[in-house]
Amino acid sequence: MDYTIENNMIKVVISDHGAEIQSVKGAHTGEEYMWQADPEIWGRHAPILFPIVGRLKNDEYTYKGKTYHMGQHGFARNCDFEVENHTQESITFLLKDNEETRKIYPFKFEFRVNYNLMNNLLEENFGVVNKSDETMIFGVGGHPGFNLPTKNGEKKEDYYFDMHPSVARVRIPLKDASLDWENRSLASTDSMIGLSDDLFKNDALIYELHGHDNKVSLRTDKSKFHINVWTRNAPFVGIWSQYPKTANYVCIEPWWGIADRNDANGKLEDKYGMNHLEPGKEFQAGFSITYHSDSDPE
Repeated sequence: MDYTIENNMIKVVISDHGAEIQSVKGAHTGEEYMWQADPEIWGRHAPILFPIVGRLKNDEYTYKGKTYHMGQHGFARNCDFEVENHTQESITFLLKDNEETRKIYPFKFEFRVNYNLMNNLLEENFGVVNKSDETMIFGVGGHPGFNLPTKNGEKKEDYYFDMHPSVARVRIPLKDASLDWENRSLASTDSMIGLSDDLFKNDALIYELHGHDNKVSLRTDKSKFHINVWTRNAPFVGIWSQYPKTANYVCIEPWWGIADRNDANGKLEDKYGMNHLEPGKEFQAGFSITYHSDSDPE
């Protein structure tokens, strides 16, 4: 079922399946900001990544000597959430562990996804409560896909992203969906990076953020359209678009977790980039998106 939150600037539609954004439109213009999940290209809008981010080596891990199988980005994006609270400008979805989740992930948990509107800013907040009697190990992240408007004749190559603060950041390449750890490098993220289809021929661009407040902006010089993703305390961000199938969209993905390193031993306890949460404790994280249309008033 779809639910709506809105104000006088934007209208957001979110499904209880995966707690996934379906649409973000300008309240007055009706302009769609979100990728509309063309199944021939990429059939999702903005999936929630939990309890892992990225892919495990061989899609499996071990915990306390037992082997578990889990697909890329975890299972939350394929689950039906409860609606815990819903107002005009805010909604909170809740997912609890169950018999099926414990077959592939042995922990008891409550996982909340909250969306909150303030003018043209949409907050996406995550809350994880460990209901187990042991330390819970998990990753979490967002994966919003944004349309690249073409109404003024723009092409993907007319768009670019830039990152603030303007500093160099470590980039971690992917090889066969694992982190190519030995080939990570210092990337020039202190200047704009132009978009193109070939930019993603080796999969996502992944940057270490070290948990500081960062802003990733999607822009073009041909219009006033731009989107800002404020990653807050996320340790990683991914930039991605499908390849070789292509379309006019790009994803900006704040992560509190990451794919397996190519030298991973498969043990969940040793997995790089994971969060460790003590029994009864709560983990909170999130990011914010501001939407700016070409039709915004001067």
